[in-house]
Amino acid sequence: MRVMVMIEGAGADEDKIAPTEAMLAAMSAYNEDLVNAGIMLDGQGLKPTSAGARVVFEGGTTSVVDGPFTESKEIVAGFWIWEVRSLEEAIEWVKKCPADPGTGIRQLIEVRPIFESDDFGDEFTPELREREEALAARIREQHPDR
Repeated sequence: MRVMVMIEGAGADEDKIAPTEAMLAAMSAYNEDLVNAGIMLDGQGLKPTSAGARVVFEGGTTSVVDGPFTESKEIVAGFWIWEVRSLEEAIEWVKKCPADPGTGIRQLIEVRPIFESDDFGDEFTPELREREEALAARIREQHPDR
């Protein structure tokens, strides 16, 4: 099973938290453990919302809201994609994640299973599966180093 593990940030406080060398070293060691265990497929930290935008679709209109999103209490600050045997295994790995209690900010990591083709049942017809597989092949061709 693949899961997305999302590190949640603290909205208005996101620009106040700068990673220390010690925290970066601890995360690097943790990522190495994940790679050595064979479960890490990808992972990245995200820049603060001040560097981003939100696109809102509502009532037939589309609008763009530039960051920062200080009204948000929870934002995604980073993520991993893992291949694990179960949700319980993913949770056990998350419990080992380095945390910095010195920030005084609640730290939260969310684990969510990723849909697999078989999760969609008969609605995901052979034609749709073939189309998705062709797109995945094109992506691999366009980005052979990934």
